[in-house]
Amino acid sequence: MKEKVNPEELNLAENLVYIRRVAKTTTGGRRLAFSALMVVGDNEGHVGFGLGKGKEIPVAISKGTARAKKNLIRLPMKGGTITHEIKAKFGAAEVFLKPASPGTGVMAGRAVRSVVEAAGIRDILTKSMGSSNSVNVVQATLRALSLLKDPQEEFVKRGKVAPKSGEESKSEENVEESEQQ
Repeated sequence: MKEKVNPEELNLAENLVYIRRVAKTTTGGRRLAFSALMVVGDNEGHVGFGLGKGKEIPVAISKGTARAKKNLIRLPMKGGTITHEIKAKFGAAEVFLKPASPGTGVMAGRAVRSVVEAAGIRDILTKSMGSSNSVNVVQATLRALSLLKDPQEEFVKRGKVAPKSGEESKSEENVEESEQQ
């Protein structure tokens, strides 16, 4: 489980992904309400989403933003892209994220693009499969981003030393033997 991020310390930008008008039919007619899907991020590796509902659009947006600030996660980044390929599913929506070389840009649909840009990722290739429901696609994207692992932390967990460019990773025992020689 990822650690919670304090939104007070960050300079967050709000992004409205989707707004929907819903109607409840009653004996007197229809009651209209709105739901707003909001994404917040600081463009430096922190992102969150929230779904707000209210009788008026500004109320729904403010509730969505408040929920998004409560659901912030931190993700590992390598340059302007993600550390490795990842695939995640939420409901019937499935999202595939792949790191891209510098200059590629963000190749993504509306829902995935809003999450990725709010996180500060500048180069990424994505594919959204299954459901096109914006709420589920955003949740699948955030699930994928939360499953990303930092390579340096993984090397430490596995008791290995991070490789220099072009070398294989070494265990701590092999490093100690080579230092003694």
